[in-house]
Amino acid sequence: MRVFLVAGARPNFMKIAPIYRESLNRSGVNCRIVHTGQHYDHLMSQTFIEELEIPQPHHFLNSGSGTHSVQTARIMVGFEAACLEEHPDLVMVVGDVNSTLACSVTAKKLGIPVAHVEAGLRSFDLSMPEEINRMVTDSISDWFFVTEESGVENLLREGKKREAVHFVGHVMIDNLLHQLKRLEETDVREFPVHRLKETLGDYAFLTLHRPGNVDTPERLREIASALDAIAEDRPILFPVHPRTRQRMESFGLKLSPRINRLPPLGFMESLYLWKDATVVLTDSGGLQEETTALGVPCMTLRENTERPITLEMGTNILAGTRRESILDAYRKTLERRNLPRAVPPLWDGKASQRIWEALGNGASG
Repeated sequence: MRVFLVAGARPNFMKIAPIYRESLNRSGVNCRIVHTGQHYDHLMSQTFIEELEIPQPHHFLNSGSGTHSVQTARIMVGFEAACLEEHPDLVMVVGDVNSTLACSVTAKKLGIPVAHVEAGLRSFDLSMPEEINRMVTDSISDWFFVTEESGVENLLREGKKREAVHFVGHVMIDNLLHQLKRLEETDVREFPVHRLKETLGDYAFLTLHRPGNVDTPERLREIASALDAIAEDRPILFPVHPRTRQRMESFGLKLSPRINRLPPLGFMESLYLWKDATVVLTDSGGLQEETTALGVPCMTLRENTERPITLEMGTNILAGTRRESILDAYRKTLERRNLPRAVPPLWDGKASQRIWEALGNGASG
């Protein structure tokens, strides 16, 4: 069975890596990695490829940046050519980026079955491009591999066949646990951020990149004002996404000197920092889940989340995007940080095994 594994943006690589590694243990499976090039900084993706122990992509589509329509169209054209060249038996897409939608639609129009990993998640906020990508992909997929029970409930409510929906756990956690073990064997003194971390003691960790947060001057200023206030309580480590850096410069925003602005980090170096943070502030879906898996207090700088399990398990809190709501969530997070926590069901590092087992057993579509 020839399988195309599709990745477009950095988080996708974290999800396909354990799937690829597990495929090497499956006889008769030939996985081919397709990098759509959706992430406009190819070097950032390249760092992840090396760290995640996966080969160079077998296909690089070089779609580049652009509007949603332009980018999606470029990916579809390039992916169609790759499919016609290799005739895969299955296309496996992950997450909710433009590549997920573009490649699933292209595959279905070519008569190729589609498996969606991380299926069924819903924020019920159609102003989010990711929500549209999730809904469209799930509307045409043949196999649904789900990370949490809410995903199963959403898919069944939308009319999907029960035998096509597989609650397998989370491949992102597979990768997290794999990398955590590697980190324990790594000389962290070689990390450029090592000395800074050692001097800070108690600190917060921040990621911020969603267009809804960084593209609007008023919203970004509200968030920045809250961050400056939090930084007075404890320093913040902030690897700055290129998009966020550009917006901050164009809006003339300056942050507190106690917010340590860092360049984009590889997965291992980022994990080295956030796993020991007193609190993580993020608008990333993946980091909500990873902090939940390790029991690190997390504040999500959004009004909603498609990952409700992270709220139910007590490790994550919705902070909103207004200064006062963020500061209120910060106080609550500190009050709750020593409460007992549990890891969500099946977040045990074996989701990739369950995916291949389901496919090997003829999972229904």
